[in-house]
Amino acid sequence: MNCCLLKHWILVIALLWCCFKVAENLQPGRAQRAALSPGRAKRGWVWNQFVVPEEMTTRQHVGQLRSDLDNGNNSFQYKLLGTGAGSFSIDERTGDIFAIKKLDREEKSLYFLRAQVIDVTTGKAVEPESEFVIRVLDINDNEPKFLDEPYEATIPEMSPEGTFVIKVTANDADDPATGYHTRILYNLEQGQPYFSVEPTTGVIRVSSKMDRELQDTYCIIIQARDMLGQPGALSGTTIVSITLSDINDNKPIFKKSFYRFTVSEFAPSGTTIGKIMAYDDDIGENAEMDYSIEEDDSQTFDIITDNETQEGIVILKKKLDFEHQNHYGIRAKVKNRHVAEELATAHVNASSTYIKVQVEDEDEPPVFLLPYYIFGIPEEMPRGSIVGTVSAIDTDRRQCPIRYSITGSKMFHIHDNGTIITTNLLDREVSAWYNLSVTATEAYNLQQISSVPVYVQVININDHAPEFSEYYETYVCENTKYGEIIQTISAIDRDESIEDHHFYFNHFVEDRNNSSFILIDNKDNTAVILTNRTGFSLKEEPVFSIIIFIADNGIPSLTSTNTLTIQVCDCGESGSTETCTSKGLLFIMGFKTELVIAILVCIMVILGFVFFMLAMKQRRKQTLFPEKSEEYGENIFCYDDEGGGEEDSEAYDIVELRSNTVMREKKSRRSKSAEIRSFYRQSLQVGPDTAIFRKFILEKLEEANTDPYAPPFDSLQTFAFEGTGSLAGSLSSIGSRATDQEDNFDYLNDLGPRFKRLACMFSSAMKPNN
Repeated sequence: MNCCLLKHWILVIALLWCCFKVAENLQPGRAQRAALSPGRAKRGWVWNQFVVPEEMTTRQHVGQLRSDLDNGNNSFQYKLLGTGAGSFSIDERTGDIFAIKKLDREEKSLYFLRAQVIDVTTGKAVEPESEFVIRVLDINDNEPKFLDEPYEATIPEMSPEGTFVIKVTANDADDPATGYHTRILYNLEQGQPYFSVEPTTGVIRVSSKMDRELQDTYCIIIQARDMLGQPGALSGTTIVSITLSDINDNKPIFKKSFYRFTVSEFAPSGTTIGKIMAYDDDIGENAEMDYSIEEDDSQTFDIITDNETQEGIVILKKKLDFEHQNHYGIRAKVKNRHVAEELATAHVNASSTYIKVQVEDEDEPPVFLLPYYIFGIPEEMPRGSIVGTVSAIDTDRRQCPIRYSITGSKMFHIHDNGTIITTNLLDREVSAWYNLSVTATEAYNLQQISSVPVYVQVININDHAPEFSEYYETYVCENTKYGEIIQTISAIDRDESIEDHHFYFNHFVEDRNNSSFILIDNKDNTAVILTNRTGFSLKEEPVFSIIIFIADNGIPSLTSTNTLTIQVCDCGESGSTETCTSKGLLFIMGFKTELVIAILVCIMVILGFVFFMLAMKQRRKQTLFPEKSEEYGENIFCYDDEGGGEEDSEAYDIVELRSNTVMREKKSRRSKSAEIRSFYRQSLQVGPDTAIFRKFILEKLEEANTDPYAPPFDSLQTFAFEGTGSLAGSLSSIGSRATDQEDNFDYLNDLGPRFKRLACMFSSAMKPNN
C-alpha cells in the first residue's frame, strides 16, 4: 500500500512539473526571475529561455528581463551581450527585448545571449551577467524540393502493369519535429494512364503496356506536397524522362514487292547485281536480318546481308550466257537474325519479294572479282614475297588482256597476273596497314580502266627482343651490407602482343656463381639487383658488370643479353648514392671529350692520306706524257673499243695508218664475187694522213691529262678509226647477194680456231647442194 502511494505522489509531481514548463513556454512575455536574498554578497541570474515564432517581423516583442532588485525608480540599466545581440534590442529601462530583423529558423534556430544590469548612479553591475537562449519556432515556409534531378529511367517496351520504373525523393527544409511540415505526399500530375506513383514512397510504376514504335519517350510530372496535402501545404514538382528500350516484336517487311536488275553476261562469279531492302521497325540488334533465295531453280544467284546497312546484296554464283538465257526470275525472303522464343509467334510467315534479272551484253571495263581485297603478310618477309592476287576480267566478247598497276605505295609491285609482291621489307612497327589501289586496264583500249581497293595487313612476328626500358646508372656504396637492393630494372618490347607482355629476367650462369650481386625476378616485369656480400672497395674493383638475360613471352620467345654496369662509390658518412651521380656525370663528360678528340684526329689522318694519294696520282699522269714530241709505240691498245676483228691487235698501227689506202690481203680460194666484195670494203677503208692523225692523238692526250676524273690506268679512247688487222676481214653482209652459190668456203678453215665451227657449218651445207 505504501509503495502504491509513493508511486502516485511521484506521478503527480512529474505532472505538475510538466504543466509548469508548458506554462513557462506559453508566456513568452514574461521571463522567470530569481534573485539572491538581500543579505548575500553575490547575486546571480537564473537561466532563461524565450521562444519566438519564425518569420517574426521587425520590432516585435520577444520577452522581458527584470531583476528582483529593480524597484521601478529607473535607477537600473539593462544591456544585451553575446553573438546574437545584433539581431535583438533591449529597452534599457524596462528590460523588454525586441527582434530588430526577420528571423529564419533554417538559417539559425538558437540565439545565445547575455544580459547585464547596471546601477545608473554608481555605474557598477548590480548582479553578475545572466545567460539566456532565444529559440526560433518553425513555420511551414519551405516547399518540398526533389533530390538528384534530373530523373531519367529506361524500361523495355510492352512492360507489364506494375513494373518498377524509378523512385523520386523530395526533401523539406522545415523542422520535422513541428507538426506535419515535412510529411510529404507524391502525386502524378502528368503521365496518365501509362504510369502511376505511390503517394508515400515516390515509386513510379507502369500502369499499362506501351509500344516503342508508337512513342519511345515519355515525360511525366510528379508533385510533392508537404503537411500531408492539407490546406496551406506547399508543393514542388519534378519532371521524369522515361525511355522505352526496344524488344524484337516486329518482323522485317519488304516495302517493294518487285525488283528489276540488269547484269552483263560476262560478269564474273561474285559480281553484285543489285540490292534489296527490307524495313524493320525495331532498332539495334533487333533490326538485324538475314536474306535468302527462296525460288531459284538455276542456282545462279545468291544473296548476302550487308551488316552495316542491313541491305540484301544479290550476287552471281556462276557465269551467265546471254544467248542461252537473257532473263531470270527469283524470289527472296527475309527474317530477323535474333528472335527470342517468347516472341517467335510475331515472326511467322516471313516477308518475301520477287526479283527479275535481265542479262545484257555491254562493253564494259575490266571487272574485279571482289569489291575490295584484304591480304595479310608477316613482317620481315624477303623482297619478292607474294602478298596476294587480285583478279579482273574483261566483260567484252573479245576478252582483251588486262594490265595491272598499283598506285599509292612504292612498297609493292603487281605482276601481269594480278599477283602482288613486296619490293621492300615490311616492318609492322613502322606501318601495320597499307591501303593500296590496284588499277586494271585493257591492253587494247586504255580508256577501259577499273580499280579496286586493296588492304594489306602486316602481321606481327616476334622480331624485337626485349631490352632495358632505360639506361641505368647504378652505384653501390663501399660500406653496403649483404642483401641490400641497389637497383630495380624493367624491360620494354617494341613488338605488338595479343596478350600483355611478360618478361623473364635471369642472371648469367657464370655471374650467378661468382658474382657479388644477385638478381631476383619479381614476376611483374621487373627485377631487383641485391648485393651478395658485405663491403666493396673503390680502389680494388671500381666497376662491376652483370650480364642479364631478358626473355619475352612471344612465339617464338626472344632473348636479349643486357649488361648492367655497377660503379662502386665512396658514399661517405651519409651512405647515400646521390653524390655518386654527380661524380659519374663528370666522368661521362670527360670521356665524351676524349672520344671527340680521338675522332677528330682520325678524320685528319684520313684526309691527309687522301690528299697524298691525289697528289701522287697527278704526278704519275704528268710523267707518263712528258713531251708532245715523244714518239709513241707502234701499238696503242684501247679497251672497250671495237677493232677490226676478234683477234685485232693493230687497231692503231702507225705505219698502216700513214698509208693512203689499206688493202686487206686477198685469199686465193675466194671466188670472183668475193673479190668484188673485198674491193668494195677496201674503198671504204681510207685512213687519215700523218698530220691529221698526230693532231687527233694530241687532242686525246690533252683531254686525258686535263680530265680530273680520268681512271688510274692509261687509255686512249677513239671513235673514228677502225682497225685493219683481223684475219677474217669484214663480216659485213653488204654484197652478199652477189655471192656465187657455188663458192668454195674451204678458206674459212684458214681463219683460225674462232672460225672453225663456221667453216664446218658452211662445208656441211655445201655437200648436200653439190
